Amino acid sequence: MQEIRDAILAGDTSAEDFANLALPESYRAATLHKDEQEMFAGLESSEKDPRKSLHVEEVPLPELGPGEAYVAVMASAINYNTVWSAIYEPVSTFGFLERYGKLSPLTAKHDLPYHVLGSDLAGVVLATGPGVHLWKAGDEVVAHCLSVELEDSAGHNDTMMDPEQRIWGFETNFGGLADIALVKSNQLMPKADHLTWEEAASPGLVNSTAYRQLVSSNGAGMKQGDTVLIWGASGGLGSYATQYALNGGAIPVCVVSSEEKAQICRDMGAELIIDRRAEGYKFWKDAETQDPREWRRFGKKIRELTGGEDIDIVFEHPGRETFGASVFVTRKGGKIVTCASTSGYMHEYDNRYLWMNLKRIIGSHFANYRESYEANRLINKGMIHPTLSQVFPLEDVGEAAYHVHRNLHQGKVGVLALSPEEGLGVRDTDKRDKYIDQINAFRGV
Repeated sequence: MQEIRDAILAGDTSAEDFANLALPESYRAATLHKDEQEMFAGLESSEKDPRKSLHVEEVPLPELGPGEAYVAVMASAINYNTVWSAIYEPVSTFGFLERYGKLSPLTAKHDLPYHVLGSDLAGVVLATGPGVHLWKAGDEVVAHCLSVELEDSAGHNDTMMDPEQRIWGFETNFGGLADIALVKSNQLMPKADHLTWEEAASPGLVNSTAYRQLVSSNGAGMKQGDTVLIWGASGGLGSYATQYALNGGAIPVCVVSSEEKAQICRDMGAELIIDRRAEGYKFWKDAETQDPREWRRFGKKIRELTGGEDIDIVFEHPGRETFGASVFVTRKGGKIVTCASTSGYMHEYDNRYLWMNLKRIIGSHFANYRESYEANRLINKGMIHPTLSQVFPLEDVGEAAYHVHRNLHQGKVGVLALSPEEGLGVRDTDKRDKYIDQINAFRGV
């Protein structure tokens, strides 16, 4: 791996030289073990520790198939799906690998007694399989995490509707938390040349998810002047929603859990901010009963900030804890767009406020090919910026996942793989100088 690392760090290695690099028989990766999938049985989610389940070890290099590529991973990042995988919730991801392995002879290699995690990467193409023409060895890339087969016509209009749609590094093997990743070539996108490796790796999953959920016609179809409630507005997902709202002429109402996180939203340009911890909202009286009085108090606070206006769009991802309040505070005819359930999957809300006020709940999951490319294009143009708060080396991937699990982070949590240190990989210094204030502000610097 040292020869590969040196070639990338040199910065001027030719495509021919990259193509001639010897590929290793094995590589370092963050894995889960199939024989440990019951290790947290009987524990509450909060008691499960990803530091105990995540391993960093050498694994064999998988066979390169048609339409696939090897990528030398300089940096990756932690998403909540990494946490779900590492605590085996809501189910073990080995079930995903078993089902995928039965799909075809090409996918059989994914069904292994270990799972290489990670749904983000920034790195360099090392080799491509038969049928790949757009990418070549030496290309600097990032990857989106949509894996589809596209043999069924259902996915041809919207690739997220493919019956075999999966999230790479979560529902497939050989993910980005490793020194080498195996991806489908149509996952690859150009790396922004003004960003470091760790910065470029961090937007992938969350940026595309936020784009579809908030901007795309497949999600909320946000327009100028919309008032958008954004839960966790300084976090890995919400920070991109905040940027899209501001860039799109909408009015974000940012919900955060500390003054430090509130300041990050201000640095992004947001003005309407609710510190839910300072306000002391308790939407649940107990584990079974919500408190509508708290919904009303929350709605009153929103109207104080907006000059009496209710919410047009709710950017929902906490799930059970907040969903009842989200439905309540949305205006008549408004939209609640949900993409996750980090506080619990079993949502409860008073349906009278939905049906009688013609509100809509819209499910949104990652992004299709086009949406992913559009989201990455905005990163490359400097219109959307990474929101990276911490960076860990790959050997500390368990600690990185623990920070996300315990909400100890602010923006995205990055992981260095082959990159020996932060700050490497910038190719266009003039462009970086143009956006450095925003890059630093969005990192909470």
